[in-house]
Amino acid sequence: MTRIKKLEQEKNRLERSLSRDHQIERKKRTRRLIQKGALLEKYFESEHLSVEETEELLKMFAEYVKGKKTPKFKEQ
Repeated sequence: MTRIKKLEQEKNRLERSLSRDHQIERKKRTRRLIQKGALLEKYFESEHLSVEETEELLKMFAEYVKGKKTPKFKEQ
């Protein structure tokens, strides 16, 4: 096998690996967003609200929540 073919194979292997990693991260993000959305509906009883109405609801409480966060819940 020529050196060029070996390098091309290695390049393809790395590209597939990066693609798999990206796909795994997207699935993790999707799962997290679904879980958080479910919690929002559960605790705010917002199943009946549209996306726009849900955003309005969250905006109403955003500053209060940001100001009341304990260090445990702040970005690290």
